[in-house]
Amino acid sequence: MKRVITYGTFDLIHYGHINLLKRARELGDYLIVALSTDEFNWNSKQKKCYFSYQKRQQLLEAIRYVDLVIPEECWEQKVNDVQLYHVDTFVMGDDWTGKFDFLKDYCQVVYLPRTPEISTTQIKEDLHQ
Repeated sequence: MKRVITYGTFDLIHYGHINLLKRARELGDYLIVALSTDEFNWNSKQKKCYFSYQKRQQLLEAIRYVDLVIPEECWEQKVNDVQLYHVDTFVMGDDWTGKFDFLKDYCQVVYLPRTPEISTTQIKEDLHQ
């Protein structure tokens, strides 16, 4: 079984997220999503989420491409997650290109093109206009 992992906040899930999850799942047989906790988002990313971790987890678990959701609690956990879950492929959007190349010692690293016309940031900006 080929295992794939991706990381993110996945707040205000939209079709760009779905596209990423679908393409990530196509790279293997089992997709793990490491979902940023509320504390990690606030303390390390200075992001306040609209939906709580539990609601975001529930939304991700309802998506057919996702097999398992785990918490992302810190930047440094990626190597441990790759080893613990026997991950073959690490996937992120191409806005992170090069940032996780250190994982190439442990698994394949793939940066997928983002869906260009949509982002959570853009949705939030549009709603405040």
